[in-house]
Amino acid sequence: MDHKNIRLILAYDGTRYHGWQRQENAVTLQEVIEEKLRVMTGESHHVIASGRTDAGVHALNQVCNFLTRSSIPLQSLRNGLNSLLPDDMFIKDVAYVPLHFHSRYSARSKVYEYRILNSETPDIFHRNFLWQIHPPLNVEAMVVCLSHLMGSHDFSSFRSSGSGNIDPVRSVLKAEIHGPENGCLRIVIEADGFLRHMVRNIVGTAVEAGLGKMSPRRFKEIVSLKDRRLAGVKAPPQGLFLAEVKY
Repeated sequence: MDHKNIRLILAYDGTRYHGWQRQENAVTLQEVIEEKLRVMTGESHHVIASGRTDAGVHALNQVCNFLTRSSIPLQSLRNGLNSLLPDDMFIKDVAYVPLHFHSRYSARSKVYEYRILNSETPDIFHRNFLWQIHPPLNVEAMVVCLSHLMGSHDFSSFRSSGSGNIDPVRSVLKAEIHGPENGCLRIVIEADGFLRHMVRNIVGTAVEAGLGKMSPRRFKEIVSLKDRRLAGVKAPPQGLFLAEVKY
């Protein structure tokens, strides 16, 4: 029987996982998905994701795909997987795609959302899904900072060490802030690709501008100087969501 290529759209709470990619001595999202697929199909699968989210990072619509010879109907596969998966993971959609489809390399752009609670009062119930910042933020200054990201740039200033990307140039298609709504800000960034920790490093630096520790002009200079040592702190992982992958 010929192979079929199946695409999954997956939502997950990344709090208790050590990221997407399978690792020794750590529970990862890829490991859990592949294990449940093996139960369903009797086959060993390599599940390819659109991006390897880090430990503690979440996804609203992660896209992944795998090859299989299984004849299980798609709806039965989806229902079966959801019955086997832990309650912090959920398969939203299952579909056949062409054999050449690759979740990562076929993507045109990805959209990440970072959530900040800017309030004097902590939210103990949502602490795993946002960055809590107590001093008031100057949102207007942060908006100006993000405007300097638009277009194609060398984003070395926002690339963490250990990145496997040789080319640091990326094209940002959207960089905007929504809110505040009940004290919550949503920073949305869309690009044709992202460097290691790029969104979290951008957010951490924009927050420094929001706290008055740097000016939007200095933020713009940091982009052009291509030096990670000049940028701000890396925002914590729990506020980051992979929101959408576009093909």
